[in-house]
Amino acid sequence: MSILSHKGLFVIIPAYNEEKTIAEVIRKTKKYADNIIVVDDGSCDNSAKIAKEMGAIVYSHSINRGLGGALGTGIKAALIHGAEIIITLDADGQHDPCHISSLIEPIISSEVEVVIGSRFLNNQKIPFLRKFYNKIGNLVTYFLFGIKTTDSQSGFRVFSRRAAELLELKTNRMEVSSEIFKEIKANNLRFKEVAIEAIYTEYSLSKGQGALVGLKTLIKLLILKIT
Repeated sequence: MSILSHKGLFVIIPAYNEEKTIAEVIRKTKKYADNIIVVDDGSCDNSAKIAKEMGAIVYSHSINRGLGGALGTGIKAALIHGAEIIITLDADGQHDPCHISSLIEPIISSEVEVVIGSRFLNNQKIPFLRKFYNKIGNLVTYFLFGIKTTDSQSGFRVFSRRAAELLELKTNRMEVSSEIFKEIKANNLRFKEVAIEAIYTEYSLSKGQGALVGLKTLIKLLILKIT
């Protein structure tokens, strides 16, 4: 049993066709949290089956709704299960759950209500395109929603229960990463960034956004801003 289980800690892992990595991600996460929710986002592989076999609570979308839709489902599910602290991390193996302890500490101490795991607070070597797209995301997030961050596209986040209850996520896909910062600003939530190291593999790099997806994301964020 994890030493953190008594704190109502829940980890949400959105998964879309991640049968290659989901078992190992869950195995590593179990060292730090007992309550793991995998949201199978319309996968056509064995992601959901493997996650269940690994002991995760699995919620499945009948169609692929996107990252935002999966996070929305996971957060609602965690709150229903009584979560007091909610963590999100990616299913492709990019995030090392060993950072969970340092990420939740500012929440446990009531210093802040949201923590963002940032890849850009240390000297980690990051692929150029990841740096480039993230810088664009940071600028868009700042100019649209008035909040500064070093890692607007980070999928490794922590929310207190109160913060999670206040989130009103309207977007379904990759734009949710910037929308979360919009919600932080709109709800006057205290947040901080904590340094993490990402694990880049050929597989995890294949999951990144391309230019076309980035453009679509920008358009959706502009629509979100004016509606």
